[in-house]
Amino acid sequence: MIEFFKRLFRSGPAAPPQPDAAAPPPPGEGAIHELPVPGSQVVTAPLKPLKISVGGGAPLRMAHAQSVGVVRDHNEDVLLTITTTFEGDERIPTFGLYIVADGMGGHNMGERASAVAARSVAHEVVRRVYVSMLGLDEADSRPPLQDILQEALTEANRAVVRSVGEGGTTLTVALALNDQVVIGHVGDSRAYFIAQNTVEQLTRDHSLVRRLQELGQLSPAEAAVHPQRNVLYRAVGQGDGLEVDVHSHRLSPGMKILLCSDGLWGLVSDAQIAEIVNNSSTLQAACDRLVEAANEAGGPDNITAVLVEYVP
Repeated sequence: MIEFFKRLFRSGPAAPPQPDAAAPPPPGEGAIHELPVPGSQVVTAPLKPLKISVGGGAPLRMAHAQSVGVVRDHNEDVLLTITTTFEGDERIPTFGLYIVADGMGGHNMGERASAVAARSVAHEVVRRVYVSMLGLDEADSRPPLQDILQEALTEANRAVVRSVGEGGTTLTVALALNDQVVIGHVGDSRAYFIAQNTVEQLTRDHSLVRRLQELGQLSPAEAAVHPQRNVLYRAVGQGDGLEVDVHSHRLSPGMKILLCSDGLWGLVSDAQIAEIVNNSSTLQAACDRLVEAANEAGGPDNITAVLVEYVP
């Protein structure tokens, strides 16, 4: 890979300019036209065989959909997606960064918080991971991806505190390099693994009702209708000392990652989500149908879905 970049960016003397071929004079201005003699054969130079290179395609495919919902008149959700491909004599692993953030706070604070958080994470991760992958230095001193993602979410928290003040946001991030994915998470947006017959929630909701469920003080049915079900005890922008959940996974062929805000999973069950994803003809059709299902169920909140499939 490094040798390819050295060849690509190596400087050298420029080739001397070739003189322009004299343009043929227009008809009627001294041009001599030679026509083939009847019965003679016109001989042309043989064509060189064409070299056709077929790319393997990126192993990460992505789609997304978003809606303000039925009830609200503004959008506090943010999604951000980056997928890169580099192919040539040498290859760089496919890099994918996928972010969902659900802002909270009045007077436009929610949308500002979610936007600042997503942009901050993307800036840090692209700079520290992908830009370093493009470097010419043979030595790779990059820290583990888990550490980079944790520090990126921590920096996003500081950025929101500095820039927004009273606003806050959830933040769920998937960082993928080929079949490796690292999940970083704060709040109650979610990340799922979806396979043909299974759906697995990868993140833990940092909400009051989820904590009460873990303590055995609420049943799932009670949590679903609890008046404080949207109250978070951990969110980006709440001050210093933020605790970030980070964990890594290996992707299997055909496995999908779904990132979504609570406007989706709060109205569409995990079983319905898996059914829609597995029965849709394309990733985009699946995202569109997920958002439609949440709106059909009332759409009281903003709805965001990002779906990534690993296809090696």
